[in-house]
Amino acid sequence: MAVFGFGVYLVMLIYCTPAYALNIDKVKAGYLSGDYKAAIIEGEKILAGASHDPEADELYYFLGLSYLKDGNYLRASDIFEIIKDEFKSSRFKDEAGMGLADVLFLKGDYDKAQEHYSALLRNSGAKLKAPLYYRLSQTALKRGQTQAAKEYLDKLKDDFPSSPEVKLEKDLYALSDIYYTVQVGSFASYANASTLRDKLKAKGYDAYLEETSVNNSAKIHRVRIGKLQSRKEAEGLEERLSSEGYPTKVFP
Repeated sequence: MAVFGFGVYLVMLIYCTPAYALNIDKVKAGYLSGDYKAAIIEGEKILAGASHDPEADELYYFLGLSYLKDGNYLRASDIFEIIKDEFKSSRFKDEAGMGLADVLFLKGDYDKAQEHYSALLRNSGAKLKAPLYYRLSQTALKRGQTQAAKEYLDKLKDDFPSSPEVKLEKDLYALSDIYYTVQVGSFASYANASTLRDKLKAKGYDAYLEETSVNNSAKIHRVRIGKLQSRKEAEGLEERLSSEGYPTKVFP
């Protein structure tokens, strides 16, 4: 999924999956080329005459992926559920479970997505661990758990250094630069900003200035406090500062 960065594992799976009685090459070709609607039309056409074929799980799986990429989360979820419920010995069963969790993530239900990914990590084989570490890192980040996100990425890099997720998603490690901070003021005047910073430091706060430009010209000096690992910590600090009368906002 382009917005989610999970295409690598799926492409590998396509190339590693042997051909069976059902001819779904056109479905796979549509999926690989990004023509998801063509893959869906072809897949549904084949499915109409082969829904009870014992080897139809592969067709269902790539059809589910195509619906997921096309943004039809309801249909994708239904198809992944069919694989889990009607093809209990399918070699795509765990992948279908991951697809269901992906639907939850893409719909913004990060708590349930995290539960599903964690359960799969405990119960599935080694082949899914690298993509699951990646997914769990992204889910943790969405939930404001920066430290947990870093830990999953460290596991990914340490346990699967040659995995596509590591090789093609090196920008993930920019997470090491992510932190939460509380802004208590924004000034055009450096003198005013530094005065507030110094007052806060005198009170024991870890205050500092960040400078930015507006419209590539005027400079703004932001007064911020703390570089914290979790949003929860930042929100606690924000509450304390707000009770002292400061206008506050948590970043990022």
